[in-house]
Parts: sequence; C-alpha cells; structure tokens
Amino acid sequence: MLKFKYFVEQHVFGVCTRMGEKFGIATGSIRLYFIYTTFLTMGSPIIIYLILAFWMNIRKYLRQRNHPTVWEL
Repeated sequence: MLKFKYFVEQHVFGVCTRMGEKFGIATGSIRLYFIYTTFLTMGSPIIIYLILAFWMNIRKYLRQRNHPTVWEL
C-alpha cells in the first residue's frame, strides 16, 4: 500500500500538495476534503482540479522558457 501511495504522490499533478504548502494546511486533509466534496457533488471538483493542474503546468513551462538552463542554450 505504501508503494501505491508514493507512486500516486509522485505522479499525480500535485495540486493538493501545492495548495497545502501555500495555505499552511496538511496535504492529507486537503485530499480528504477533495474526495468528500467530489462524492457529495457528483464529481464537479474534478473539473476544478484539472484546471488547476493545467494552470500549474503552464506556469512551470513559462518559467523554464524565461530562465533557460546552460544545456538549453
């Protein structure tokens, strides 16, 4: 079970982790609230989660383009 947990934490978008770091809240509780609200509202928070994940990846991509590494020059 721990292998599955580490796999999910490393390969999922990291939206809950980023929110936990930004607001100073435990990541586990954010994930639980997300799961509970997803079941209660029949899946609508998944759309918000995917929008946030897309936004985070675009920001990461734009930051890399503004500050290229030595190997990319």
